Amino acid sequence: MTREHLEELFAYDRWATDKLLDVVGTLSEELYAKDLGTSHGGIRGTLIHTYGAGEIWLKRWGGESPSVLITEEDIPTFSLLRKKWTALQEGHAAFLKGVSDARLQSSHPYRNLKGELFTTELWRQMQHVVNHGSYHRGQVVAMLRQLGVKPPTTDLIYFYLERRKHG
Repeated sequence: MTREHLEELFAYDRWATDKLLDVVGTLSEELYAKDLGTSHGGIRGTLIHTYGAGEIWLKRWGGESPSVLITEEDIPTFSLLRKKWTALQEGHAAFLKGVSDARLQSSHPYRNLKGELFTTELWRQMQHVVNHGSYHRGQVVAMLRQLGVKPPTTDLIYFYLERRKHG
């Protein structure tokens, strides 16, 4: 996988996340925070988990080994989450701009939250972040439907079609 391919995947991830956050931003605080019985509670918990994982991976690529995942208490409002997520997306884009295809193909060691050491190619770790985001966006879409809110369409093919239409 090349940097160009990953830039496209991260552009998709940003597009889809922004579409989802636009809809979530219309929810009342009560619905945003409502426990819907999912693995991360509800919309707020799922989004904060997804954001936190993306933040941890970016830190890992920079040589850090975080040992804790961010919590709902760390990001008490949706507006703060949106602001932090924009900064994270910019961090991902900046990292990609500075990485060579050779580095993407090389093994990159990292420690999980328990401190256990793993090594995989950097491109695989980056692809995982995009896939992880897609998985949890799908969960949030289902929760929005449960709440009677029309979710956005965030399928990858629609990203490609929209890009083609706009040039």
